[in-house]
Order: sequence, then structure tokens, then C-alpha cells
Amino acid sequence: MNASIHHLPAGQVRDAAVPARARIGVVYNPRSHRNRGQDLYFGGREDVVVATPQTRAQIVEVLTDFARRGIEYIVINGGDGTVRDVLTCGHSVFGDDWPVLAILPKGKTNALNVDLGAPADTTLIEAIDAFETGRRIVRRPLQITRLDGEGDPLLGFIFGAGAFTHAIGAGQGVHRLGFFDSLGVVVTTAWGVLQTVIGRDSNPWRRGMRMVIRLLPEGVPAPHSGHGEAGRREILLASTLHRMPMGLKPFGMERGGLKLALMDRPRRRLMAMLPLVVAGWQPKWLAKAGLHQLDAEAFELTVEGKFILDGEAFDAGAYLVAQGPEITFVAA
Repeated sequence: MNASIHHLPAGQVRDAAVPARARIGVVYNPRSHRNRGQDLYFGGREDVVVATPQTRAQIVEVLTDFARRGIEYIVINGGDGTVRDVLTCGHSVFGDDWPVLAILPKGKTNALNVDLGAPADTTLIEAIDAFETGRRIVRRPLQITRLDGEGDPLLGFIFGAGAFTHAIGAGQGVHRLGFFDSLGVVVTTAWGVLQTVIGRDSNPWRRGMRMVIRLLPEGVPAPHSGHGEAGRREILLASTLHRMPMGLKPFGMERGGLKLALMDRPRRRLMAMLPLVVAGWQPKWLAKAGLHQLDAEAFELTVEGKFILDGEAFDAGAYLVAQGPEITFVAA
């Protein structure tokens, strides 16, 4: 399919004129793990249009058309990566004034949907009906902007660097073994902990990454325990989600806002206790041992290697990581 808008009567796909009263748009990613051409039925409603963009440029075209037509409600049919692409591409279209959004969780992890608390088996027709009957939840995505002013901002919900980059690569292998959603997160986390505990210092899971982090608005350097090099961190994780998959609590207690988890050096004692920590245990010695759970309005980051945003790697460089616009999501 191309990037044009499609009206899907009774589950059939064909080119058609968009009804004048259309107010609900669906961005459908056929490549998402649980889609593969399925779940396209929406009851033949005349106020719904569906688009299947194949590239980010086409997503911009689709969202621009949605804005021109006055679409009030957009259902994103795909996983976290699809959500990231729609939010990133839609920033130039909607700015701080977004339509109401819903997520149809069809990806491999669907972390945002876990936070929103929507049923994992929600169908397209149920997501559409939720516009009138569902719960409304406000979230602010992360907004990542290059400090040199080049390129457009990226918007997403889970940001990571250091060992987190290796974890995403390991996660792809976990997916090939058949572990998805929260179970995939747990298996990947367990594998990373094992590699860090038993690995040598030359192991990429233990080397960490050079990065400089300044917490805003004060601009003070992020705390460092003194374990390992001052300019190197084992892992950086940041998010605005309130709840993470499988109830993991890398930032401590559940809360809103921009949160960071920083590990300085993967000391074996700390790594051995990490499963308890991410389950919610917060001993007073954590920061002294090299694990920092922080809140910030924003932070500046200079990182020597690639970072991950919602499952995709982006180039090293200097960035501002802040909170993006308030977006209202609907959960069935």
C-alpha cells in the first residue's frame, strides 16, 4: 500500500474518497509484530479513515492530511516504535496541540500501553469506540533535541544508553526465541545482569560508555559515586512513563515527570542486588554504591556512542532531553 488515505468498509481495503464528516484516523503499521494484515475491521463506520504509511516522510504527509481534515482522534495501530515515529513526525504538524490518541498494542514490547493500562487484546473497533467511552490519561513524551540545532526533535517514552544499547540488541535475539511484551523485557534484563555479574571488564556489558550529564534547570553534573571513571556510566535510562513493563521499578516508586536511573560501574554486589532493586527495593546505600534514581525537569547529555529511543538506535552527540507536549491518550 502507499501513503494515501484508505477507507475500509466492512474490513475490505480499497481507495475511496474520505467522507466529509470523518473525524477518526487510524495509522496502521502492517509490519508490527501482531498485525501482518490483521485487525483492520472497524464496522464500516463512515467517520473513520485508515492510512498505511511506509516511511517517516509518508507519516508526515498522512498527519498533515489528518490535521487539514480536522481529525479529532487518532488510533496508532502498532508498537512502541510506531508510536515514536508518529509522535516525532507529528511534532511539526501538531506542535503542542495534538488530537486525542489511542494505542492499539501490536508491537513486541508495547511499554506505553502497559503504562496506560489498556487491555493488550483491544481490537481496532474497541479502540475506536473508546473515543466516547474510554478513560483519558495525559502523558508527556520525552523530547530529544540536538544541541547544535540540526535536525528535528525526536519524541518517545523510553531513552537509554550504555549497556541499555546492548540490551536492545539482546532483546532482538530474545524476540526471535519467542519472548515478547513484558516477558521479553524480563528475559533480556536477566541476561544482562548475568553478563555483567560473571563477565570480565572487557565484556561490553561491563565497559559502560563515556557520557556527560547535566541536570536542568540548575545545570549541575549528575551525581557520581566515584566507582569507576567519573566520565563513564554503565547505563543511563530515562522515561516519563509512570509504570514500566512487568512492574519493574528502575526509577524507584511510581511517579510522573522525567526520571533517570544511572549506574556508574557495575560492581558485582550491586548487580547481584539489582533484581530486588528493580522490583522496588530502595536501600539507603544505593547512591553510594553507584545507582542513582533521579528526577529532573530536563538534562543535557553528551554521549560517545549510540543511544536508544523506544527500540531504535540514534547517533552519538550532544542532546537536550526534556518533556514534550501534553498528549491525551484514551484507554479502552
